[in-house]
Amino acid sequence: MESMIGLINLDQERDFLNELTYFRCGAAVPFGGRYRLIDFTLSSMVDAGISEVAIFAPSKYRSLMDHLGSGENWGLARRNGRLFILPPDWHDPTDLSAGDLRYFHNNRDFFARSASAHVLISGSQFLSNDSYQAAFAQHLELDADVTLLSTEMDPTDDHRGCSRLEVDENHNVTALTYEPENRLLFTGAYIIKKRKLLALVDECIARHKQNLFHEGVKGNLHSLRVKHHVQNGYAVFITSIKSYYRQHMNLLNCKNFKELFYQAPRIRTKISNEPPTQYLGQASAQTALVANGCVIEGSVEKSVLFRGVHVHKGSRVKNSIVMQRCIIEEGVYLENVILDKDVTIASGQTLIGSSDKPYVIAKRQTVS
Repeated sequence: MESMIGLINLDQERDFLNELTYFRCGAAVPFGGRYRLIDFTLSSMVDAGISEVAIFAPSKYRSLMDHLGSGENWGLARRNGRLFILPPDWHDPTDLSAGDLRYFHNNRDFFARSASAHVLISGSQFLSNDSYQAAFAQHLELDADVTLLSTEMDPTDDHRGCSRLEVDENHNVTALTYEPENRLLFTGAYIIKKRKLLALVDECIARHKQNLFHEGVKGNLHSLRVKHHVQNGYAVFITSIKSYYRQHMNLLNCKNFKELFYQAPRIRTKISNEPPTQYLGQASAQTALVANGCVIEGSVEKSVLFRGVHVHKGSRVKNSIVMQRCIIEEGVYLENVILDKDVTIASGQTLIGSSDKPYVIAKRQTVS
């Protein structure tokens, strides 16, 4: 039976979330009250039957390793399942590779040891609850060398920098462009035959290239059988602070929330046992996503609160994202604000941003 191994390649992802990535890579950024961005890709891989997943982690990966652990929460810490976090290893003096090709070269054993004949490669900036099973079935049926996964979306500013696919009636990819009116966006995920992958790595290194996808796959559309598959289900791109904020606000729509988190397959994440949220005194919460472990004594409106947040009495949190263990002391007003983990806002403070440019506070800060 044909099978795939999974690779989450973080080397080519831009450090796109400013203050939120001061101390962590983008894949480890919290999302949706209790998840991390990487949870969506990893869950989709596991639900497609993938039991071996590697992660190319170039920098700031401590938070990522702490979150993923052994992979147990995704079913990857068992006899027939493994999770490999592969940080940089540049100690081969004969190595001529550069860019993400160096990761492929230095971790060639990961691919060689696996019996799977296909590799699913993805990043972490595309969030979806759709598994890759249908895409893999089409990949096999059409005997494609490479299958690019796409999604159809209305062109918006959230998708700047995302490639668009030009395709024909036979699912062939004829070009990748940045044409803003094209609705067929490349998700950054693709399935490739393992032998083709390794051959492209060798060819690109020999020609002093640095990027497997752009110079190996995109640069060989004329010689490879490159197909495309449209992913279904709820899907978003997180490519900026603006899109990160906007997608959280979109989750406050019950339809969107249920479509992303209550449709099979479910998104998996690190298990954390917290008590139920407490609403004390004159507390109020309207159109809010509040995780467990919070204490609400003030007002929360159109906001997302992660685990363990404490909003003291007389404080108002509006149109904001507040991450784990933040403390909002008495008499605080927050509007269009993003607080990273372990931030304390002292009594009487007022912070106001805008929906296009939220006010962002990096983790472990005190605003007084």
